This record gives sequence, structure tokens and C-alpha cells, in this order.
Amino acid sequence: MDQKVSNRWTLASAAVLMQVCLGIIYAWSVFRGPLAQAYGWDKTMTIAPYRWANAFFTLAMIGAGIWQDRKGPRLVGTVGGVLLGLGCLLAGLIGDTPDGLKFAYGVVAGLGVGFAYVTPIATCVKWFPDKRGLVVGMAVMGFGLGPLLFGPLLEALMGSDPAQYKETIPRTFLILSALLFVVVTGCAQMFKVPPPGWRPEGWNPPAAAVGARRADYSSGEMLGSWQFYAAWVVYFLGSGIGLTIIPEAVPLFREIGSKGMAMTAGAALGIVSIFNGLGRLGWGTASDKVGRTKALLAMCAIYTVVCAVLMPAAGSFWPVLAGLCLIGFCYGGFLAIMPSLTAEFWGSKNIGANYGLMFTAWGVAGFTVPGYFAAIIERAKQANDLAGGYREVFFTLAGMAVVCALAALVSRKPTK
Repeated sequence: MDQKVSNRWTLASAAVLMQVCLGIIYAWSVFRGPLAQAYGWDKTMTIAPYRWANAFFTLAMIGAGIWQDRKGPRLVGTVGGVLLGLGCLLAGLIGDTPDGLKFAYGVVAGLGVGFAYVTPIATCVKWFPDKRGLVVGMAVMGFGLGPLLFGPLLEALMGSDPAQYKETIPRTFLILSALLFVVVTGCAQMFKVPPPGWRPEGWNPPAAAVGARRADYSSGEMLGSWQFYAAWVVYFLGSGIGLTIIPEAVPLFREIGSKGMAMTAGAALGIVSIFNGLGRLGWGTASDKVGRTKALLAMCAIYTVVCAVLMPAAGSFWPVLAGLCLIGFCYGGFLAIMPSLTAEFWGSKNIGANYGLMFTAWGVAGFTVPGYFAAIIERAKQANDLAGGYREVFFTLAGMAVVCALAALVSRKPTK
């Protein structure tokens, strides 16, 4: 194997490490309890920075995708690392108010995650046309595994004494600032695009990718195809389910799964993150073999059973953990499959910009869906019917999974 092909695995390793750091966004639920105890914030207030981070993560993805297609991934990834470190620094300085934390963590850090996130995915897609599902699954697996590292770390840094939270929360953000700045910007220096016309040794594009179908579409052409909107709905609904449950994981363990609690909520979140990461690798690899649509349908089926049957009946730690692990496992698959699907439907030449537009489905879901369901749970809590509020949420999510499956069935590759 020549040197260029060998080096692509080094690049993939850097992509995984960068994504692990960007996965700090999924560990947000660890902050929610301490913030509520330190400042008296309710559920809608503690979820707000996460929602804003998702929104600005997505906005950055659009611009960063176009920018990295033109200037390369190294510069864009470096800017992402700088912004992420700056956002956590500001969170440590002005994060004691809801607006301050929304700006610092939600806007600045969210922009940083978006700029950094697109670069390893777009770069790996170009270096691995023969293993798109596998390598994208590997890269975004790191993103899903972030809470495995950061969940216990954040708990240790903040401690368990509510009287100390006003000191330990800012200090935790400052430590994160230094760590994320160094690692994310360092990994970005490893990224580069392959030479024009490069292919892995011994690999040729399958016949289905040429001939009657166009290889590459511009962003405008992609937006002009109805298939984009069908795929967008799939991404919105599929990611919306996971984005609703993951930030509620720690509260779920404490409020619904406290009976028979076998570990701390942060450690349990780490286990959920393992399944989130494994889902990205597993579903990405499976979709290479059975096709993207079949993999999406299988994920929607699992979502439906978990949300309609398992979670509404859960009343202790182990059923809650099992349900959250299955949800995380399926949610991770959407983050692995949709970049590969975008490249297959509309080509890899403009994958940065095109996937940035596709990723708006994730961003809109992350900004709107968790806040909507958090309000339902807050109202149920005020009415002393928290379990009923969670049941309403899960039944609604099951309905979303069914609609997601129907949208996946009609999604198909555009024709010339």
C-alpha cells in the first residue's frame, strides 16, 4: 500500500480524537443539576445553553462546510478549536447568568463545535470513498463517546457539594477551555485533502455511481431536488429523538431510575455514550453492506419499540439504562449514515457545503425538539405527575420514529 493510503488512517485517528473532544456537547446533562442547585434555574433554563449550542453548531456547519471546501480543513478546524476554547473560557467568567451562559457556551462554543465538526467528516469522506460508512462511523463514534470521558470528569471537577457549585462550575469551564483548545487545534493540523483524482489502491467506483446518475451536485442543485427534503425529514426526526433524550439522561436516572441505582448518573451517562459511539460505528458499517435505507428502517423500528413499550413502563435503574442505551445506539447511527448518504446522493466534491446544509436538520431538531419536551416535563413536574410527563414524551417520540421510517422509504438517489 502506498504512503498516501497509509496516511489516511493516521488522519482518521486524528478525526476520532477531535470528535471525542467535540462530544463535550453531549455531556451537558451533567451540568444541569449543579446549575439548578447553584442558581435556582428550572429545567427550561438549564436546557437553554444546550439548545443554543445546537443551533449555532448548525449555523457554523453551513459556513464551515463551504469554507473548508475552498480553503481546506486545517484552517477551519483550527478556528473551531479556538472558538470552542474561547466559549468555555467565557462560560467560566460570565456563565453565572442564563444569558451569559447561553452566549458563552451556546453561541461561541457552539460555533466552535460546528467549525471543527465538519472538517474531519468531509475530509474522511474524500479519503475513504471505499469505506464511507465505516470511516464516518469511526469519526462520529468519537463524538458520541465524548460523555464517556467527560461525564465522570465533569462530576469529579464540580464535586457533589451544592455549597461549592458557584466556585467549582466556573473552574470546570476554565479547565475545559484549556483542554479543548489544545487538543482540537492540535488535531486540526493533521488534516489535508487528497490530491485531485486520487483513489485508494485497487479500488474503482461501483458501476451504479456512474453513467445514468451524476457524480457531483452543487449545493443549489441539491436544494432543487425533492430527495434532499425527504432525507432532511429523516435526519430531523431521527436525530430529534436522540437529542431529546440524551440531555435528559442524568435527570431521567435521578427522577425515574433512582430505584436500584447501581452507579452514579454520570457513570451511567458514560455507558449510554458507549452505545452512542458503537451505534455510529456499527450502523455505519452495516449500511455499507445492507444499504442506507435498510439500516435507517431498522433504527426506526428499535426507536419505536423502546419509546412506545420499554421506556413508558420503566420505573427502576436497569430498564431506564437499557432504554437509554438503545436510544443512544440508534441515534448514533443517524450521525454516521447521513454524511455517507449525502455523499452517495449528491457526490463528494461539495460534501462540506452539502452536508452542512443537510446538517441543518440536526440543528433545527436540537434547538426546537428538546425545549418543547423539556417544557412538557416541567409542567408535569409542577403538577406532581413527572412519570406521566415522561410517558407523554416517549409516546410522542415513538410517533416521530414511525414517520421517520416512512420518510426513509421514499428517500432515493437523484437521477440525472
